[in-house]
Parts: sequence; structure tokens; C-alpha cells
Amino acid sequence: MTVTIRAISTEDVRAITVLADQLGYRMSEPQMLEHIQAVIRHADCDAFVAVHENEVVGWIGLVHRIQLESAPFCEINGLVVDERYRGKGIGAALIEKAKEWTINKGCARLRLRTNVKRVDAHRFYSGLGFTEVKEQKVFEIAV
Repeated sequence: MTVTIRAISTEDVRAITVLADQLGYRMSEPQMLEHIQAVIRHADCDAFVAVHENEVVGWIGLVHRIQLESAPFCEINGLVVDERYRGKGIGAALIEKAKEWTINKGCARLRLRTNVKRVDAHRFYSGLGFTEVKEQKVFEIAV
């Protein structure tokens, strides 16, 4: 199976919206387009897509984080592979692109967060060499 990894484009909006929906993140195409445009404009964010036979079959979102309490690091803030193509190395290829991006940002650490319910994702990430470093709760308030 031949897969190409390339930078996200606004033309990918429909496919990105459908894939996000597979993970339970429902939003309209206009909302997703705004998000894609914001990522493209932001120097510390990026996103890449996996393309097979001219079809976007996966994507990964990345952010470069600078915080007072830790050395700078990069974080995967979204990763999805079309359910029809899982288990074919596409996720691993997207992770490799994320590692390359992390190195280019001058960072030595790539992190991610995953819902405690996503047991298959935990196995996937562990199999790629990620190690669990902590559990946490996420709190949010509308402002």
C-alpha cells in the first residue's frame, strides 16, 4: 500500500471533517475550514495528511509547546486514520512525520494525550515506543 504524507491544505476540509467525526469530534465543514486555516497560519502548529490513491485517509495535528515548568516539547493534538485503513502502517507513518517535525522544531520530546477509554490507541502508541508518563483529569470552564 502506497501512502504519501504531505502538509494539510484547505482543500482537505471535507476529508478532515469526516475523519474527525470518526473519532467523535463533530463539526461543520465551515468550522473545520476555520481550524485548518488557523493551523496553517500559526508558526507553532502544523498538520499533515496521509494520502492513498488521491484520497485523504488520515491526518495528524501538531503543536510546539513552550511552558515555564518544562523544556519545550511538541505534542500530537490529533491523530486519526480512516477506520477502513487502520492496521496498515498509516498511523505509524504519520507518527514518523511528527517525529521529524519535532526534531525540526529543536525539541527532544514528542508527547500526546489520549482518552483513557481508547485502549486500542494506548496499545498502538506503546507499540511505537511511547511510554505513559502520567494520568490526569482535564477540567474546563466556559468563559
